[in-house]
Amino acid sequence: MSKLRHLGMILILVVFTTACQPAAPPVTPPALPSTATNTPAPTATLTPPPPTTTATPLPPPTLSNPAAGRAPLSVSPVGSDGALPPGTDGFPWWNDTIFYEVFVRSFYDSDGDGVGDLAGLISQLDYLNDGDPTTTGDLGVTGLWLMPIQQSPSYHGYDVVDYYAVDDEYGSNEDFLRLVEAAHARGMRVIIDLVLNHTSSQHPWFQQANDPASAKRDWYVWAEEPGPRGWQKTANGYYYALFWEGMPDLNYKNPAVTAEMYEVIRFWLDDMGADGFRLDAIKHLIEEGHAVENTPSTHAWLADFYAYYKSLNPEAFTVGEIWSNSQEIRPYLEAELDSAFEFNLADAILSAALSGRSTTISLAQESVTAIYRPGQYSTFLSNHDQTRARSQLFNDAQAKVAATLQLTFPGVPFIYYGEELGMQGAKPDENLRRPLQWTAEGGFTTGAPWRGYYDDLAERNIAAQEDEPASLLNHYRALIRLRNEHEALRIGAWQVVPTAHRSVYATLRTSDEETLLVLVNLGGKPVEDYALTLPARHFVAGTQPALLLGTGPLNAPVINTQGGCDAYIPVPQLAAYGSYILQFE
Repeated sequence: MSKLRHLGMILILVVFTTACQPAAPPVTPPALPSTATNTPAPTATLTPPPPTTTATPLPPPTLSNPAAGRAPLSVSPVGSDGALPPGTDGFPWWNDTIFYEVFVRSFYDSDGDGVGDLAGLISQLDYLNDGDPTTTGDLGVTGLWLMPIQQSPSYHGYDVVDYYAVDDEYGSNEDFLRLVEAAHARGMRVIIDLVLNHTSSQHPWFQQANDPASAKRDWYVWAEEPGPRGWQKTANGYYYALFWEGMPDLNYKNPAVTAEMYEVIRFWLDDMGADGFRLDAIKHLIEEGHAVENTPSTHAWLADFYAYYKSLNPEAFTVGEIWSNSQEIRPYLEAELDSAFEFNLADAILSAALSGRSTTISLAQESVTAIYRPGQYSTFLSNHDQTRARSQLFNDAQAKVAATLQLTFPGVPFIYYGEELGMQGAKPDENLRRPLQWTAEGGFTTGAPWRGYYDDLAERNIAAQEDEPASLLNHYRALIRLRNEHEALRIGAWQVVPTAHRSVYATLRTSDEETLLVLVNLGGKPVEDYALTLPARHFVAGTQPALLLGTGPLNAPVINTQGGCDAYIPVPQLAAYGSYILQFE
């Protein structure tokens, strides 16, 4: 998605380690434990290879060209001082931002009714970002995406009955204003889920539309005879509801619908202070005959929508849910939306973490960087509609690998709440959206949670991982901190680096101020024979590394006459599932 930018003066090498081994036959992953609410235990959807056994350590490595020790440097840091990330080197602010997807119902309950709320979220913002550059105990994210918070009859909120009011279970409009103020004071922006495609069947608009004589009749899509899919029968005709009968589709061929939704957009941007929107199911907005996605009419409507919301706030951000391939997503990012989620890339990241092979992820990333404008797409591992990332992997070590692949790649990263802990869950949807596991007792509420905790609660919770240096939570904290501290991880160009080992993934990230080498060993044993071929014109003689993450001795590169390096092994032995970040100067 991004093209190579000019080289800088500094090189960071991110090394993520695991060893090479022959491909193992696929097996069914371990069954997920039963739930606390007596619902059937979720099952993972992938069949990863079995975890590797503990390998006998290799002999201590010998340095071929020992590095001289030096202190690391930060380059264009953002995100820790309470200031909103401004955008770096001409890129928009969202390329300086790491978003955290929050299901308010499951984040933190302030009043003991078992349902999370905005007051609870406000009370726990310091866990996400405390705005204090002298502390390291917060996660460090700089943006919040709130799943639907508007009035809805359902637990998930994707069927709205009032676009202008916060759901009573979550609080009030005043609570949302307090949230925005508190988040901004800590350097976090707030975007909200906006469901444009459909409303609830209980929305007053639809209740009126059931009457053929109503002025609201044409606010929805009606027919005397049903089409092949999505049509629901009433006594007064058939209405179109692509997802289910409780979510009738709005009719954007009616200018009155567009005018009303423009007012909704204005209300949340101007009156409520939201920084933008995540747009649900946006590719389905306008049907043309039997075509129900990616239609020319949808693209035309979004082009006008883009002009409208940018006229209200040129800095407002939109990210679209367009569950399609990259080629179909790309046209939406031509003055229709600011960004869109890259589903193919998410699949490739998890596949690489499972398989221990670098080919698929490298090809997927090459495709992404070729298709999109630099950095204008959004990365993620899983979301509220998918089996949680940790449930698609065998162990926390693979989850660390997946996190590194995501957070060292270009784009706008999104982290699903609890992913930093390795929270698990598979269908039904409620099991993907369980309460956040704060303590061994739960910690989410003083009452009975709306949905039971997962059965690994005692060992997998924030309190247990907080002070464990090798925990998944602290791995996420370290990666987020490094992305915030180094502009090349946020806005740098991307290029594959050839390696001598099929389990080793290596890329360069370059900005005007620094150059980074990202190295991930995807296997499960120590590895030494992974020599890299660094491209020309990236180094000067005397370049020296500094270790930012990980432990172990370092080799300095021997720079050739073209400014590259042949057969470079920066860390003599990559520990199984180890992580290293080196900075070169």
